[in-house]
Amino acid sequence: MAEKTAHDSDGAPPTPERDAQVILSNEPGSFARGVLANRHPALIEQVRDAFPYGPRQHEALDALLEQNNNGVIEPLAASESDHEQWSAWGRELFGRSWFDAPFLWSESYFYRRLLSAVGYFGRGPWQGVDPFAPFKRAELRGTAVDEELRALDALADVPADERATALLHASVWGNRADLGFRVTEGDAAPGAAADDLVADDSALLWQVLPAGAGVTVAVVADNAGRELIPDLILIDHLLVHRHAERLVLHVKPYPYYVSDATTADVVDCLRRLAEAPGEAGGIGSRLWDAMATGRLEVRAHPFFCAPLPYEEMPGDLRAEFAAATVTILKGDLNYRRLVGDRMWAETTPFADRTAYFPGAVAALRTLKSDVIVGLEQKTLEALERSGAAWRASGTHALIQVRGRTGRSC
Repeated sequence: MAEKTAHDSDGAPPTPERDAQVILSNEPGSFARGVLANRHPALIEQVRDAFPYGPRQHEALDALLEQNNNGVIEPLAASESDHEQWSAWGRELFGRSWFDAPFLWSESYFYRRLLSAVGYFGRGPWQGVDPFAPFKRAELRGTAVDEELRALDALADVPADERATALLHASVWGNRADLGFRVTEGDAAPGAAADDLVADDSALLWQVLPAGAGVTVAVVADNAGRELIPDLILIDHLLVHRHAERLVLHVKPYPYYVSDATTADVVDCLRRLAEAPGEAGGIGSRLWDAMATGRLEVRAHPFFCAPLPYEEMPGDLRAEFAAATVTILKGDLNYRRLVGDRMWAETTPFADRTAYFPGAVAALRTLKSDVIVGLEQKTLEALERSGAAWRASGTHALIQVRGRTGRSC
């Protein structure tokens, strides 16, 4: 999208933010509309079938389904502990169709309402029961995870730099295992060729994190299960080879979206690794010890469940990221929050969209939504000529990095 050259109707000069359209879900055929119209109803039915919920939960799920499909956005009940916070966030959106609200906000609020519907925050017997846990745990027990863990044995004697590249790519492509994506899209293509990376700043990432640097690294997790396992394996490599002396893993404070990682999911993945034979078991044991000694720490800031871009992060979280040598953000939702959930011009520099971020930042993402920046013009033209649905099909990925000086590859 080209930037405007004239002032907007209110007389203010044009800016990229004013020109890039906020993504809504009301455009027929758009990815965002498909999420609300197809993925959310399917997920409600999957959650309903996964637990022996009682009449109260079934009625609340029915009401949420009707509101999502045909109704308007309603506030949380006044009895909810975060009623005032969500009332402030949604002040201008209540009473609108879900499809007419910003996609980032409406998708986030849907999951908050889903948790209310099943009694996650209530005082009854369903308090604290993760409605997505059966899906996450079934994936962890799957044969695909067995195969992926056995493959680590072949990497045990590979030179450290080649191993680092392989593990970094595994972490990027692990996002293909996103359960929410598979609710309506089916499994993505099994292969992951280097040509499928639409941007690759991995060389800059290793410049920021040379072996032996012994620095602090922050990783903001995305999905649990088959994505979190390769993330943890990469974390182990960073610690073993002292690309990081200390690593802080940020997760969600409660279930959010269908497969987003919580502390319980981290523990499940560590157990899965530790119980595996061979190289995987050794990685699990090392990470378990790293947790005990504080070299690996898990944190869960409330902002990770907010319907807001990272540009609006609170001061305490900003200070945490500023203290890290680099913050690595995993996955599609984190990318949308990092650069802003708008239809940016695809060649908008990644460094420009992340200039506000405190310290160096890296995005590892499989493409599963419309938002993207930082593409070279020739890459964009080739993707457009291909005729493929490359933006949201999970067939392409990126590694984008902005150093502390604002430089990106």
